[in-house]
Amino acid sequence: IMTTLLCTQLQMVINVWRRPPHVRKMMNNILSGLRIIESSAFVAVPMAGMTLAQMGAEVIRFDRLEGGLDARRMPYSPSGSSLFWSGMNKGKKSIAIDMKSPEGKELISNLITAPGKDAGLFLTNLKVRGWLDYETLSKIRSDIIIVTLTGDRHGKPQVDYTVNPALGIPDITGHEGSVDPVANAIPAWDMIAGNMCVSSLLAAERYRLRHGVGQDVEIALKDVASAAIGHLGMIADTTLNTDDRTKAGNSLYGAYGKDFLCADGNRVMIIGLTSRQWAGIVKATDTAEQFKQLEMQNNINLQDESIRWKWRHAITEIIEPWFKIRKVEDFASNFDKTGLTWSVFRSVREALDFDPDLTEDNPLFKKILQPDAGEFLVPKHPANFSKVENSDPTAAPILGEHTEEILGDVLNLSDIEVSNLFDNGVVASPSFHKNK
Repeated sequence: IMTTLLCTQLQMVINVWRRPPHVRKMMNNILSGLRIIESSAFVAVPMAGMTLAQMGAEVIRFDRLEGGLDARRMPYSPSGSSLFWSGMNKGKKSIAIDMKSPEGKELISNLITAPGKDAGLFLTNLKVRGWLDYETLSKIRSDIIIVTLTGDRHGKPQVDYTVNPALGIPDITGHEGSVDPVANAIPAWDMIAGNMCVSSLLAAERYRLRHGVGQDVEIALKDVASAAIGHLGMIADTTLNTDDRTKAGNSLYGAYGKDFLCADGNRVMIIGLTSRQWAGIVKATDTAEQFKQLEMQNNINLQDESIRWKWRHAITEIIEPWFKIRKVEDFASNFDKTGLTWSVFRSVREALDFDPDLTEDNPLFKKILQPDAGEFLVPKHPANFSKVENSDPTAAPILGEHTEEILGDVLNLSDIEVSNLFDNGVVASPSFHKNK
């Protein structure tokens, strides 16, 4: 048996190196060997752990025996399982522990501080002072790295739906002329914060490799959002100018972009941000002469994107009639041929029905079976590395699915010790008793 296994593995290596050099890649993930322990809920930190897992890191999340805060979060599958959980925990390992018991707390501390040059990495937004904090855990492992996401810099809880209105974003979102604030359905700050947790953890790990020391990294969700509006010039704009930015509907701020209703009832978005994009719109809609007259009558130059923004209503008046008498099928091919930046407005269901980028034709996606939920498209990590092959996406674990494996392989507990933990209700697994 051993000889057969060795021959099989050798043949796999030979097959890789038989590939032509221009297609040969290392058959492993770029973060392979790295182990991160995760304690998390909501969006940002679960997404950070999932991102690391999709790049090949071993990400182990621990949860209560009954499941964490996200275990039953909407949306649900027809069977009632959480599709949020399955989306945010792809590729991770799961251990279920009684977090209130002394034995459970000790297991978690040992898991986070387990030896190994590629271990000792903890990612959380559920810090528990006096136990799961840097001051406590660094006494057990001095080079530990902890990345913690907080609500704001004062330690108050925040989520995307509180940070967004606090910083004024809903006040500039929505239909032009309306007064009601509009929050975004996509938790943008959470998603940015999640990726900042990833980059911060990898930066701290690189520092540890060079200098041999760990560190405590803290990121506040509100600070992430505050920094973003600063980077976008919004703080400077409000400070230095007297006019406040107002709602502009679907218009592209600072240039020209607008949605138009077509004769078939479909709505499309066209973008004229750059000079090339603007020239494409003018050519495709055959409105060059009308825009030439607009420029001459008002002594303006529509090649300037800021001028296009200021004159957006006049531009829309010229273009709008063109769309009103045409169906999407009348111009879609020409728009693509002209190289326009445009899109049809769709629901998510319509996108799944019509967009080939949301099918297995796109290497990003693969249909997999998520236990207790069903089969659906699952994305892998969207980055393509030239020297390392991304692995296919994998399902999220069932709560406690890897409990036995983690206790034995990571914490090096004996079979008897593992059995005692199960018998005493300190840990749980969906399969343990079935296997015994």
